[in-house]
Amino acid sequence: MKRAQDHPELAETLRRRRFLGVAAGATAAGLLSTSTAAAAETGTSGASAQSATAGHGRGGPLVPRGHLGIQLYTLRDQVQSIGFARVFEELARYGYDQVEFAGYTQGTGDLTLKQLKRLMRDNGLRGIGSHVNYYSDDPNAYSFATSLTQVLDDAEALGLPHVGTASGPWRYGDTVDGWKRCAEEFNTYGAAAKARGMKFYQHNHAEEFSFATDRPDVRLYDVLLAETDPALVHLEMDIYWAYVGQFRFGKKADGSPAPFEPLDYVLRAPHRYPLFHVKDGEHDETATDGYRMVDVGDGDIDYRRFLTEVGRTHGGRRDHQWLVEHDQPADSLTTARRSARYLRSLRCGGRG
Repeated sequence: MKRAQDHPELAETLRRRRFLGVAAGATAAGLLSTSTAAAAETGTSGASAQSATAGHGRGGPLVPRGHLGIQLYTLRDQVQSIGFARVFEELARYGYDQVEFAGYTQGTGDLTLKQLKRLMRDNGLRGIGSHVNYYSDDPNAYSFATSLTQVLDDAEALGLPHVGTASGPWRYGDTVDGWKRCAEEFNTYGAAAKARGMKFYQHNHAEEFSFATDRPDVRLYDVLLAETDPALVHLEMDIYWAYVGQFRFGKKADGSPAPFEPLDYVLRAPHRYPLFHVKDGEHDETATDGYRMVDVGDGDIDYRRFLTEVGRTHGGRRDHQWLVEHDQPADSLTTARRSARYLRSLRCGGRG
């Protein structure tokens, strides 16, 4: 997936990226029996979340209770085959605290927001955010640009503290002025969300770190940061895609070096990054993106360092949420279980 706006979410399905055509995983019964047994290894449950301020001392968890989530796009095959209720049960067994939506039906048929909220509550989970398309040429499509009030109504009905988009600011092209126009619209959405007690956010992919076509010395992500109001527009850093961006866009068009470190963006303005997508990759210089996506803990991204450094910022571990994601998992429930176990194992001041 390159840009989420290339895969618009329709009013009732809100599917993201390459939702259609994804092969289903193993049978529900087999997956559930395997995952239930594996859950005994963790001994954790989302329903037993402790204080979010726990674990600040040496030896405490880098991801404290109440701060581990998952983007449900990862589990889209299971949501389709066994439904939200069974998926939520499994996530609670694995120790997840929260979920981020990529559509409120995901091919499951009719399900009211009230029912969806109850399913989360029954499993000790909370909704932390939702990805909604930025804009669409269809005036009846479900997006911030075409149905802002409905988008906010739905997020409010679910009790979501955040609502955002995985679409990049490409609506008006890849020039500085084009991104300034998008930034102004993001400010508008952010103000509307703030009036409802929510935070609007944008989720990056690799291309946000490319350079403007009219100003090849200007990184487009820097335009987004500079032109949006920090009090209104927040960021969800997809850490994997940020490192792909580092690999792909570490040089300008003329070949001159333009290195950047994704972590530095966060450390300069930690208050702007309430949410993170945690996905991992094995570094591969022969791959177009420089990485091959794998389960969290199996790759080369130094998550212990990343979480430790963010934890040292003002607000520390109290102000940030860590959401597992894998775009194309071979076995989505296994990915969810293994990733949670790895992140729960990371300790302050230890090797993890």
